[in-house]
Amino acid sequence: MSEEKPIGLAVAEKFFGLLLILIGAVTAYVTYNNPPGEYVAPFSFIFVGGGFALIAIGIILVLAKAE
Repeated sequence: MSEEKPIGLAVAEKFFGLLLILIGAVTAYVTYNNPPGEYVAPFSFIFVGGGFALIAIGIILVLAKAE
């Protein structure tokens, strides 16, 4: 007999991946188009990079096969 895999876990993983992609895209877009004030502006690349990292993690979660 084969064990059934929990479908809720796979759905939750895909949903969380899509949510991370959305949050990362919004973070990168807003930080790139509306840079912060003069003292923080040199460090805004950290938030853009963080947004891209969230997008990459979200893509991995969406493409991963749940076992």
